[in-house]
Amino acid sequence: MIQILLADYQNAQHAQDLVFLLNQYACHPMGGGSSLKESTSTHLIDELGKRPYAFSLLAYDGDRPVGLANCFEGFSTFKCLPLINIHDIYVESDYRGSGVSQQLLDKIEVIARDKGCCKITLEVLEGNIVAQKAYRKVGFEGYELDPKMGKALFWEKSLF
Repeated sequence: MIQILLADYQNAQHAQDLVFLLNQYACHPMGGGSSLKESTSTHLIDELGKRPYAFSLLAYDGDRPVGLANCFEGFSTFKCLPLINIHDIYVESDYRGSGVSQQLLDKIEVIARDKGCCKITLEVLEGNIVAQKAYRKVGFEGYELDPKMGKALFWEKSLF
């Protein structure tokens, strides 16, 4: 049975499992295909712990970590309410299709509703059709203000 836990950044096992799962994600083609930098692995938990608007969920099958979601609270200026952005979501390959991502997403929604959030946001790669289906299944869709202007695009400007 899968158990979803709110990660405690002070818990050594949670910290180890979070970094392990994030590295697994980073190594996957959908995560960029290469391991986390050593500095990221070393400092991630401390840095997350410094941010009161960050939270992570861990999915366990017994003692085995099988899923992860890293989330951050943001703010919608148009609605004048908080929002939750899912920055990372990952499920180990042998657990995909078993409902772990749905359980993570359901728990994120509970947390967002408890915080009075107006929405949950995430980004997904165009080629990640499996993830898109999972997200649509729980109500996610492309974002637009006016259909004539089209869907929102996620862009970035790298600073290093």
